[in-house]
Amino acid sequence: MNKQVDARGMNCPLPVIHTKKALESIDGGVVTTIVDNEVARENVSKLANSLSLKTEVKEGRGEYHINIYKDHSIDAVEMIDLQCDDGKKQDLVIVITSDVFGEGERELGKVLMKGYIYALTEVQPYPKALIFINSGVNLPVDGSDVIDHLRTLEANGVEVLSCGACLDYYKLKEKLVVGGVSNMYTIVEKMNNAQNTIKL
Repeated sequence: MNKQVDARGMNCPLPVIHTKKALESIDGGVVTTIVDNEVARENVSKLANSLSLKTEVKEGRGEYHINIYKDHSIDAVEMIDLQCDDGKKQDLVIVITSDVFGEGERELGKVLMKGYIYALTEVQPYPKALIFINSGVNLPVDGSDVIDHLRTLEANGVEVLSCGACLDYYKLKEKLVVGGVSNMYTIVEKMNNAQNTIKL
């Protein structure tokens, strides 16, 4: 089976996300991802390499057609370390450790968190990444009140990562609908390499 992903004009990390979903949706065949910049080409190729899949890149008219040949089953892959630099993000990582904002009444905290996530979509430059740990992983999953806001941030190049161990603990991994699954090593690396980190 062959699939095509037209990722021209998409901000990082969307070309990788859509390519990953296309690969997961077929048992075997070729996924062709079309991108229009070298950074996206490198990131998509890096994804294929992390899955041990053969790639072929054809260049023409300022575009890259990346053919990825899937000939074996693949496990769910954790989000790879992408090189995203589109000038719209500051070097800020926000770590969200709860599904409510602040202490006190839980219902108020949920309202405040929804307002905070929405405000992030309205203020530029965007953060480089959002990392969800502990009960914060309740936010990027199906049924959350902030899914649309998180999708807006992701569409504008903000990397969205959730702690895999936390998703497992709360039995939410199958319900994750925005962003990728990460591990503590990657989370520590993201936090250490950022110029600024905010923890909520």
